[in-house]
Amino acid sequence: MSHDTLDALVIDSLSPARRSRRIAVVTETYPPEVNGVAMSLARVVEGLQRRNHEVQLVRPRQGQGHEQQEAAESSTRLHEFLTRGWPIPRYPNLRMGAPSKRALVQLWSLRRPDVVHIATEGPLGWSALQAARHLKLPVTSDFRTNFHAYGQHYRIGWLAKPIMAYLRKFHNRADATMVPTEALRAQLAAAGFERLTVVSRGVDTQRFHPAQRSAALRTSWGVADDELVTLSVGRLAPEKNLGAVIAAHQALQAAVGRARLVFVGDGPMRGELQALCPEAVFAGQRSGHDLAAHYASADLFLFPSLTETFGNVTTEAMASGLPVVAFDCAAAGQLIESSRNGMLAAGHSTATFVRAALALGSDPLQRSAVGRAAHESARQFGWDDVVARFEAVLAQTIDADPEAPAATWLALRSQIS
Repeated sequence: MSHDTLDALVIDSLSPARRSRRIAVVTETYPPEVNGVAMSLARVVEGLQRRNHEVQLVRPRQGQGHEQQEAAESSTRLHEFLTRGWPIPRYPNLRMGAPSKRALVQLWSLRRPDVVHIATEGPLGWSALQAARHLKLPVTSDFRTNFHAYGQHYRIGWLAKPIMAYLRKFHNRADATMVPTEALRAQLAAAGFERLTVVSRGVDTQRFHPAQRSAALRTSWGVADDELVTLSVGRLAPEKNLGAVIAAHQALQAAVGRARLVFVGDGPMRGELQALCPEAVFAGQRSGHDLAAHYASADLFLFPSLTETFGNVTTEAMASGLPVVAFDCAAAGQLIESSRNGMLAAGHSTATFVRAALALGSDPLQRSAVGRAAHESARQFGWDDVVARFEAVLAQTIDADPEAPAATWLALRSQIS
């Protein structure tokens, strides 16, 4: 067989119409649940489908109220395999997948995927890892949540080392682990994690946009257009360091007069925060265009979390034209240049966070300029590029298998050269 003939065969086998992969995605959280992992993973799944891949989504059944949506998604968007799940203490709207190795071995024996991607490290994720290894399937994983960093906020700091050991064991059994920032890659590599690759996160720049600003929404908050509104979006939980938001808001009130604080999200700290700041607006969970309007209708975004792997709210706020005040970590540390498109607080102290908030919050002209620069910066964070990078990691993992077409082609070329 000539080289030209072999080239034609390989090009044909790898043409867009034939490069469709069967990808199993395993996660313990997915919309309509509202959190960063669920929402960003959904965008990746949708992007993979647009790129002609068949996606099999493995996740826990989400309980009463979601059955019709689950059935609709299974029939119109992707193939879903629903497992048993348990409610997570203090987070009744979230569920943890039950161990399901036997069911997954059976599923993937009958409908074998080209690759298994595991987005979460809970019991369902561990079962998927075991099942994939049993069937000798290529496996990729995501490092999306700093569970080991949560211990100090829940009085279980002694668990940090065992949790880190488990996460290292989990991800080192995968062929590749995707992390959202270079800083996190370096941190995990120093802790003994292997085969790490950076795949960032995107933002919907059409949905999250300054044009979503709503005078009616601001009126409902009791503020005029020239009054300062500070915003916090995310889970109301100890690991989010929300005491720094309250401190910054109180300092801004003293510096600029009237200022309104708006919390978007829910969680176990809601009652405590309401007691600390009864004048704040607690908007609860928001999504879609409603969430976009809440972002764009504020004037300053406060994000003091020190436990994020990325922090999707950072890019959502920037795309909405909001100057972001954050610590120099996760997405903020990667994307923000202080005084240009946001403000980074030095170190990890509440005092430095408050000073950064005051620098922007008390200067309307600088705040406006920084917000415009933030919006321009966010325009380069589109999901298409993120999904393309994600797809490339999957393809590299599949092709590393001796049975993969690309590997077979290289072997053929070496034999006839």
